[in-house]
Amino acid sequence: MTTTTAPAGRLARWWGSDLAYNFRHSPVAVVSAVVLVICLGAAFFAPWVAPHNPFDLATLNLMDALTPPHGVAGARPEYLLGTDDQGRDLLSAIMFGARISLLVGLASVIFAMLLGVTLGLIAGYVVQFLKKLPVPKYLRPVMPILIIPILSGAFIGVLMLKVLGIPIAHLMSAANSALRTMSAGNAVILAMLLGAMIAFDMGGPVNKTAFFFGAAMIREGDYRIMGACAAAICTPPLGLGLATLIRKRLWSQEEKDAGLAGLAMGMIGITEGAIPFAAADPVRVIPCIVLGSMVASVIAMLGGVGDPAPHGGPIVLIGVQQKLMYVIAIVAGTVVTALAISAVKTFAQKRNKAMERAA
Repeated sequence: MTTTTAPAGRLARWWGSDLAYNFRHSPVAVVSAVVLVICLGAAFFAPWVAPHNPFDLATLNLMDALTPPHGVAGARPEYLLGTDDQGRDLLSAIMFGARISLLVGLASVIFAMLLGVTLGLIAGYVVQFLKKLPVPKYLRPVMPILIIPILSGAFIGVLMLKVLGIPIAHLMSAANSALRTMSAGNAVILAMLLGAMIAFDMGGPVNKTAFFFGAAMIREGDYRIMGACAAAICTPPLGLGLATLIRKRLWSQEEKDAGLAGLAMGMIGITEGAIPFAAADPVRVIPCIVLGSMVASVIAMLGGVGDPAPHGGPIVLIGVQQKLMYVIAIVAGTVVTALAISAVKTFAQKRNKAMERAA
C-alpha cells in the first residue's frame, strides 16, 4: 500500500528555502533582526515601557537637569542615560522620539505610494484619452512621440503644481517645524532611519523617499537632513569596494571588478553601485550596508553636517558645512560596511568548508 505525503505548508516551505537558511546562518542578519525588533518594540510601546514620560511637564524637575549617564560619577539609577538640560530622561526621550519618527517615516512612505499610484493611473487615463482623439493624418506619426507626451506631461505637471502642491507644501512646512524642535535623542533616531532607508534598496522607492525628504528640507533652510543623507548615500558602494580590496580572497574576479566600479560610483554619490553585490547575496549584503549607512548618517547628524546641494558623496565636499565631520562620517560608514561584509563572508566560507568536510 502506498502513502502520500501531505504538501508542506507555506511557512514550512519558506523555512526550508535558501533565503531562510542563509538568514538563520548569518550572525549579522540575525543580530540586526533582533536589534530591529527591540527598537521597534521600544518605540511602539514607548508609553507603556518607557521609565518616564518626557512630555509630562508635571514630572520634570530642573534640579535633575544634566544628570550624567549610568557609570559616571553623579549618576542616578532612575536615569540610565542621564537627562538633558530640562531634566528629561534621555532614554525615554529616545523611545518616544523613535515612536514619532517611525510614524512620520511610515506615513511618508504610504503617502508617496498612494500619490505615485494615483498620478500614474491619472496619467494612464489621460494618455488613453489622447490616443482616442480624432486627429488629421499628418499629425498621427508625431502623436506618440511628441504631442501625447507633452500634453499628458503638462496636465500632470499642472495637477501637481496647482492642486496637490499646496497641501504638500503645508505638510513639508509642518515637518520642518517638527524637525526644528527635535531633541538630540530624536535626531539620532531620525538619522538612523534616514541611513537605513538610503541603503535598504539602493536607489529604489525607499531610498528616494528619504532623499527627497532631505532635498525638500533644503528649501526650508534645514540642511541637516540632506547632510545625513549625503553621508549615507555613498557608503554602500564605497564600503563594498573597499571590502574587495582588503580581503581579495573572499571575492571572485567579477566581484572585484564590480568593487572597483562601486568605488568610482560611490565617489560621485551613486548608491546603485552596490546593487550587483546585493543582487548576488541580499541576505548578507543588505544588513551590512544598512549598518554602515546608519553609522555615517548618525555621525553626520551629530557633527552638524549640512548639505545645501541635493546630492551626496565626496563629490559635494566642497559645498557641505562641517567638512571634517562629513569626511569622518563617510570614512566611518565605509569602514563599518567593509568590516561587516568581510566578517560575514569569512564566516560563510568557513561554514561551507566545514560542511564540505563533514559531507
